[in-house]
Amino acid sequence: MAVPVLMPALSPTMEEGKLSKWLVKEGDKVSSGDVIAEIETDKATMEVEAVDDGKMAKILVPDGSDGVKVNTQIAIIAMEGDDENAVNALLNGVKSAAPAANAPAASVSPSQNSTSSAASAPVVTASGDRVFASPLARRIAEQNQVNLANVNGTGPHGRIVKADVESAVKSGGANKPAAASQAVSAPVAGSAPAAPVGQSDAEILALFDPEAYTVKPIETMRRVIAKRLLESKTTVPHFYLTGDVELDALLELRQKLNDRSPKEGAGAYKLSVNDFVIKAVAMALRKIPDANVTWTNGGILQHKYCDVGVAVSIEGGLITPVVRKAEQKSLAVISAEMKDLAVRARSRKLAPQEYQGGSTAVSNLGMYKVKNFSAIINPPHATIFAIGAGEQRPVVKNGVLTVANVMSVTVSTDHRVVDGALGADLLNAFKQYIEDPMGLLV
Repeated sequence: MAVPVLMPALSPTMEEGKLSKWLVKEGDKVSSGDVIAEIETDKATMEVEAVDDGKMAKILVPDGSDGVKVNTQIAIIAMEGDDENAVNALLNGVKSAAPAANAPAASVSPSQNSTSSAASAPVVTASGDRVFASPLARRIAEQNQVNLANVNGTGPHGRIVKADVESAVKSGGANKPAAASQAVSAPVAGSAPAAPVGQSDAEILALFDPEAYTVKPIETMRRVIAKRLLESKTTVPHFYLTGDVELDALLELRQKLNDRSPKEGAGAYKLSVNDFVIKAVAMALRKIPDANVTWTNGGILQHKYCDVGVAVSIEGGLITPVVRKAEQKSLAVISAEMKDLAVRARSRKLAPQEYQGGSTAVSNLGMYKVKNFSAIINPPHATIFAIGAGEQRPVVKNGVLTVANVMSVTVSTDHRVVDGALGADLLNAFKQYIEDPMGLLV
């Protein structure tokens, strides 16, 4: 039967996106794995692949359409043997932006292993692995009580397709209890609609002379940032702790390490203060594991690793790529990885798994000469470190007034899981690693 192509959810928090470009036209044949469209989300531009063979019968949403809601029917693919009546039946059923709950799921798959749509959301196992399957494969699995977590996918990027499930049914080797039932059920951050606050648009516009301003359209990224940060400030009880950290030992060690770096080649590196900050945050979380957590209504998630998100300013907003297992990586590896992530972030080439998740974040405005600030927590994180500029300040040591390089650091914590005393322990652990940076090398 003909199946609709739905606007895919390319991240857990995506609600709408921009259909940047169709790479096929009506009448074109498509095969499993073919890239058929480009979708622009709030964070990146993703390619979308077909997971079934057929013909592009009808394109319902044209190139350049912005604000397309997730699960909106954007096209129809006719399968082998379908006639015009099958396509018309689907066309007649398209009456709103959101398809009916029992409509067939999208015949597309994002190429970076992100989630494809609500109807084909991945199974999540107890170990945190995600299992991707086509809608038809999922339906056959449900009918035959096959646990998809035990099926090897042969589709694009390891996606499970019909033939994989049928093979598993014949072998009888995939009917083990699903591990997903053991996982904590955590709500998706940002899923609740934001309540209207403040003045209405009409009330605001009435305050100004229409000749004295122009209206700049709100890009998808900026709209999502506004929504998520408003929800964070209104639903997460923020608690702030500020301390001053001396940098002289760190700056001396950084200079020595950079002097030892090869001038060029694979082993060359140039460490920044931010590289030390990322490593120190990770080591502080390892030292204070009770702060390496995430709040959910189903339970507190205790993270095994220290995955540090780093705020990167890009055109139209910001993105937070994540340095995974930063506590296990050398400063040189962190430096190289962060440079690569920042470059690809600014060109919107990051895969969803490179900027989603994480257990904390760093926002560094030191290069903008900002002395001190308080950052807003980026859910599902429970903490964020706001790093100010390093500058020479008068300090008293052993009763003697002297000058030292000092920076101010503010840790914002989710008080539901990281209260004042625990947050202070975390900040002091960070301070210890920055002021005695040799501990970052062992």
